[in-house]
Amino acid sequence: MLLFLIALYLLSNVAVGAWAARRVTNSQDFVLAGRRLPLFLAASVTFATWFGSETIMGAPAMFVEGGFLAVIEEPFGSALCLFLVGAFFARPLYRLNITTFSDYFRVRFGRSAELLSALMVIPSYFSWIAAQLVAIGIVLSVVTDVPREYCIVASATIVMIYTLLGGMWSISVTDFFHNLIIILALAVLAIMLWNDVGGWTTIQQRTPTNFFRFIPNPTRKDWLAYIAAWITIGLGSIPQQDVFQRVMAAKTETISVRASYLASAMYLTVAMLPLFIALSAKLLHPDLPQDNQLIIPNMVIRHGNLFLQVLFFGAVTSAILSVSSGAILAPATVFGENIVRFFRPEINDQALLKTIRWAVVAITIICVLMSTTRDTNIFDLVGESSAFSLVSLFIPLAAGIYWKPANLIGCLCSMTVGFSVWLFCIWLNTETSPMLWGLLASAIGMAAGSLVNSSRQLNDPATDGGN
Repeated sequence: MLLFLIALYLLSNVAVGAWAARRVTNSQDFVLAGRRLPLFLAASVTFATWFGSETIMGAPAMFVEGGFLAVIEEPFGSALCLFLVGAFFARPLYRLNITTFSDYFRVRFGRSAELLSALMVIPSYFSWIAAQLVAIGIVLSVVTDVPREYCIVASATIVMIYTLLGGMWSISVTDFFHNLIIILALAVLAIMLWNDVGGWTTIQQRTPTNFFRFIPNPTRKDWLAYIAAWITIGLGSIPQQDVFQRVMAAKTETISVRASYLASAMYLTVAMLPLFIALSAKLLHPDLPQDNQLIIPNMVIRHGNLFLQVLFFGAVTSAILSVSSGAILAPATVFGENIVRFFRPEINDQALLKTIRWAVVAITIICVLMSTTRDTNIFDLVGESSAFSLVSLFIPLAAGIYWKPANLIGCLCSMTVGFSVWLFCIWLNTETSPMLWGLLASAIGMAAGSLVNSSRQLNDPATDGGN
């Protein structure tokens, strides 16, 4: 019965995709829902940007082992990211009336910056999508006893189909209903466990000292790791197409800003529930498997009634489907708009729409292969994805908006130097996070490249600055 109800729920997403397909008449409808999302849909789809595997399975697994300091990256970094998007980035980007994040690089810096940013954006999503597919494979494997690889392929196929059909319209409508189920399921489960565990006093007594500590030890090493955790998603996910696409789909500039703030607030409240549920499950049921990524699914299977199981697994699949669909659509859009159109500027809208849909298929296949052959640590896969964009794209985006001297040479230097230093530090296995070195190098590359080029322009007025 449980398997049947979950299968029915998954297939309902395909039905929603088929319904939403009727609203898709051009690439703008497919990519940005025609820029017609009201506040409740815009906030819902923005909240669902990352509320998936890492929030419901990855972060709780880290939390039960290390407390709050182990989960600064997620969910706190994600809440920070959405707040900063609303405060500093939504308005200036919305006013440009652009389709993709890489379009901004073309408008601000030039076509070569557009192409390089697109080449940086697309692979940054592969680890992220793989993390979602790993998570849904874990969940469905627990429920069905079917090997994880088959569950990954089946769920990826469903996500791919309804994304292909309706694009951002499918994602927006399904996200709204997914979020209702998620919040209801997590709230019911948290209330039940709160009563069983005996309240806050019992939790404090049975957890290690400093488990709920929020500030690290006063050492250089601990503080650098703490800062890295905050900015991995907090800054690294700002220059990513999925959050850009969701915020830009809002009906107005003001709605886009408010949607970001509301989504940030939801992250700081709803995302606390999986942490509490995992900790309570660990305290109440020490016999659960050692893999903490499975702690919540196994607890529900062993100790929940059918209603709770259907509600919870519906919520988990809802969350992961929401993240997966948006994450697949984002790089597919960049591929069509900023790589295919770069080399074929004469391509018409219908051909472009077809190209984006084929890219959805190709990216899904690549990420299925990654999720079935690579390490299955969800938290690490997500961090890897955000670090990729942090060291290459955040500084050029921020400098382009808020630093007037930023120019094409500085942008190209920032992206290439930051990314190269990050890879080199990973290879060296540096004690300080390679991400911090990469971010620093990216900032230096932007400053040095822009200022040197500006100096050359002053000395030689005939020099083309690239803007």
